Amino acid sequence: MHVFIAGANGQIGQHLLREMADSDHEARAMVRHQDQGPELQQLGATETVLGDLEQDCSEAMRGCDAVIFTAGSGPHTGPDKTIDVDQDGAIRLVDTARAMGIKRFIMVSSMRAEEPDKGPEKLRHYLWAKHNADEHLKNSGLDYTIVRPGQLTNEEGTGKVRVSPRLDEFDKIPRQDVARVLLAVLDSDTTTNRVFDVVSGDTTIPEAISSV
Repeated sequence: MHVFIAGANGQIGQHLLREMADSDHEARAMVRHQDQGPELQQLGATETVLGDLEQDCSEAMRGCDAVIFTAGSGPHTGPDKTIDVDQDGAIRLVDTARAMGIKRFIMVSSMRAEEPDKGPEKLRHYLWAKHNADEHLKNSGLDYTIVRPGQLTNEEGTGKVRVSPRLDEFDKIPRQDVARVLLAVLDSDTTTNRVFDVVSGDTTIPEAISSV
């Protein structure tokens, strides 16, 4: 499968490229600057393409079979940039995928995005952006999966997680394991039109994803 990755230069995106390097999939990594390309190809990108989530990405996506959205504005930007990237950028990519006939779309969201007003006040603009993007994807007609990780860490992944449509505890999960979950979702026939929370746990990723 030829997979378009938005946010490939981010931390989850880079882990995903490493994981995909040993898979049967071809990863097309979108970058904003040409000098980012060689490093991502060393990590495992089959190819890199210039693009910007705040602009039309149709040419960058042409010929792909699936989209994985791992992009984010980052913790050091204000609410306006969060809306531009996490909400409007994601929505624009969903619409472009639909217009181009790309049916499979995997979204990295966040725990509590289904009820943003119940999240911490300082995160509510972010959770609302994720919520709006998630709802747009769910209503798009695409074959979607929405992955909602808990608190992200840079620890080495364990390969074991806990998944559920809703988890009460906002626990942690290494970014490396989120990337592994994304690849497992891509390879699974059981995750279409599913939304689930994921944190570190005791179940291997393939087993956990097979039960979603």
